[in-house]
Amino acid sequence: MTIFRLKIQRFAQSCLFELSWGTGQQLSATLDYPESISSLYQEWQRTYLSFYKSALRGRVEASGSIAPPPIDWHARLIQAEARLLSEFHHWLRSAELFEIRAEIANSRLPGVNNSTIINSQYPNVNVFLSCYPIEIERLPWESWEIGADFPTLGEIRIVRIPLTIRSETEINQPHKRSKKARILAILGDDTGLNFQGDRAAVRSLSRSAEIKFVGWQPGLDISELKANICQALADEKGWDILFFAGHSNETAITGGELAIAPDVCISISEIKPQLILAKERGLKFALFNSCCGLSIASSLIDLGLNQVAIMREPIHNQVAQVFLSRFLQEIAEHKNVQDALIAACQYLRLEKSLTYPSACLVPSLFCHPGAVFFQIKPYGFKEFIKRLSPTTTEVIGIAALVLLSLSLTVQDYLLEKRVLTQSIYRQMTGQLPKAETPKVLLVAIDDKSIREAKISNPKPMNREYLAKLINKLTEINARIIGIDYLLDRPHIESDRILAQSIKSAVQKQPHPTWFVFASVRDDTEGWLKVLPEIASQNWSFQGHINMIHWYMRLVPNDHPSSAKMPLAYMLALAYWMNLEADSKSALIAHQKSNIVNPHYDLIPQPKLANKTNLFAEIITYLNREKGLNYKTLFSPSSQMQPITSLSYDWGQMWLQPIIDFSIPPEHIYQHLPAWELLKSEVNSPQLQHLPQQIVLIVPGGYSEAGVIRDGEDNFSIPSAVRYWLNQRGDNQRRYFTGGEAHAYMIHHFLHKRLVVPIPDLWIIGLAVLLGKAATIWLLHRQIAVWLLLIVTAIYGLISLQFYITFAVLLPWFLPAITAGIYILPMLVKSPQKKIAKNRHFSGSNLLKDYQ
Repeated sequence: MTIFRLKIQRFAQSCLFELSWGTGQQLSATLDYPESISSLYQEWQRTYLSFYKSALRGRVEASGSIAPPPIDWHARLIQAEARLLSEFHHWLRSAELFEIRAEIANSRLPGVNNSTIINSQYPNVNVFLSCYPIEIERLPWESWEIGADFPTLGEIRIVRIPLTIRSETEINQPHKRSKKARILAILGDDTGLNFQGDRAAVRSLSRSAEIKFVGWQPGLDISELKANICQALADEKGWDILFFAGHSNETAITGGELAIAPDVCISISEIKPQLILAKERGLKFALFNSCCGLSIASSLIDLGLNQVAIMREPIHNQVAQVFLSRFLQEIAEHKNVQDALIAACQYLRLEKSLTYPSACLVPSLFCHPGAVFFQIKPYGFKEFIKRLSPTTTEVIGIAALVLLSLSLTVQDYLLEKRVLTQSIYRQMTGQLPKAETPKVLLVAIDDKSIREAKISNPKPMNREYLAKLINKLTEINARIIGIDYLLDRPHIESDRILAQSIKSAVQKQPHPTWFVFASVRDDTEGWLKVLPEIASQNWSFQGHINMIHWYMRLVPNDHPSSAKMPLAYMLALAYWMNLEADSKSALIAHQKSNIVNPHYDLIPQPKLANKTNLFAEIITYLNREKGLNYKTLFSPSSQMQPITSLSYDWGQMWLQPIIDFSIPPEHIYQHLPAWELLKSEVNSPQLQHLPQQIVLIVPGGYSEAGVIRDGEDNFSIPSAVRYWLNQRGDNQRRYFTGGEAHAYMIHHFLHKRLVVPIPDLWIIGLAVLLGKAATIWLLHRQIAVWLLLIVTAIYGLISLQFYITFAVLLPWFLPAITAGIYILPMLVKSPQKKIAKNRHFSGSNLLKDYQ
């Protein structure tokens, strides 16, 4: 927006008008100054004082009451005002000033210059006006209708500035207080006056401002009163607004004086140090609801205050209170001081002109040319919520991110990349699990095993071959065997062979073998299970092998059934029951007792003679003997949470634990091809830990592997697993099998560590609130952008460690983009602010023009 500076100086009988703007442009005009204006002003002033002859906030008369005048001063004042304004405006429409007026007026036209303000169709133009000598300054320049003869788009407003400005002010001085604005109200000498209206008007701002009253009271020592005023001005908390009500007057040297008690005045120069402190601590605006304030306003702007509102003439007590009440109503609506003063003057002119004629000509606003117009910012919870409301750009950006966060495809992709990042972070920080023998041994039936066994069609897998593997494992004392093959279709002869091998393993002493067979849900919502001719649920487990893309399968909340339980969970449960049995055996051996511990028999074990469901027996045992819930035996996160179940209805998987591929595969399972197992000796070193391991017979990546479709058990290798494979030089792998995923899940159950991902949508919502709140709080702070960037980076590092330490995945990518929605506009605005600051003229440059 173009800034105009208009300097008016009278020399003898001539007036020099100097207009400057932009980058050095200027116009000047000289015209005769008619003495009639001075005489008409003096006539108006005498009539004004005669009408408002009592209860003035100045020293024209000390006190008195309004008595019916013998002369109709009301009519005379209206006539005097009309004659003065008519002559004044006629002079200002002189041909010599046409070019100056045209330049100012045309600045409002679109396309003429760069004066358009963002979000303002018709911008107002401020003309910063200074006058010399003071007789010229007293004229009602605010009434000058500069654009009256030109197209009207917006308003042209006169703002006064003093001749001398020695102190600078910031264009956007940061507000040091984040709470309510603070107002210091000084009530001076009330001789002949009544400040009740002033008090009530100021207190009307109590909802949005803290208010403190200081002033004279009967019996108060004058030195103590001055000390109170100085102390209040220099309050360390600072003030936003300084208000004075009472008598005041102009002085040539001391910057004006304020009557603070009967027959006691204090000059602006006396309290200058305190005013400087107040300004440094946030004081921006001063309102003097008192008489003759031209020198007061000039001295305060010279000290660096943003704006000062004063009365140029003596003002009647009632007029002062009407003006103040209206002015503060506008301020309470969070209008800036310029708009508020103009509105209050219009109110006096349009609503109160019959009661208080000419009162609208008296108020003036002085402004530091390098400052924005002060306004009380909205305060409170409702306002904070309102300020949190997103902009159109933010709504579009956030809506896009919300849609992305609800896409399972996007979620899967981001989770995979995040787990890859976790793998890199683990390795870089040395936070890998300690080296130990994996608790899972995968016996993989791969292509070589199929070829050596001469199996022509591995779908379904040859059950005699499975029997051979079981016999070999039983020979090596395997105590837990899981079979990741669905055995739901009858193959009479081979079923008999397989069943015999399984039963032999269960009967093995002293430790029977625990078996967990695969089950899957069919198209009719039923379950495909192992044939009863092969194994009975009275002495074996079943567990479903359905996969949810790299998410953990959880314990359902409905009626317990072994077939509905995850295969990995049932294998982990069998491992836990074996440990429980071993601890009881160790206790008996330690006691060296020949008496069988009765509690040992209570521990459910696979027995062919069992008449009840083995899983049901274990549930009862855990509940009665151990006080444990089978659903949360390993972790509370093992159980399907209500919010997770509910999110299924919305196509989401909120808080569903994920498979943690950030742990290297060699820490999860030991891999052994089936053909190699069959050729191994019983005392082979690689099988020495087999009795303490869970053995899982799984498809080893051959192309036909799958329940329904060929190859459905072969998955693309997760990025994190690929990273670990590359680290050990294994670049030949093409697939990641379902059996390996089950091994990871077994590991997580046994180590009671299920990584729970917090939904992106939740953190995006939190990022929106924090990002908006941060931008509001940091709006005028230069470090705002860097602080938000640093916080976002720190959050990313914290989320990486949080994953390892607390098994909670805090999403980072989409929330970081959310933060970017708030950071980017600030990055764009920052250069714009610098440009605006360079274009905005400073008080020192203005002073050079005057000097």
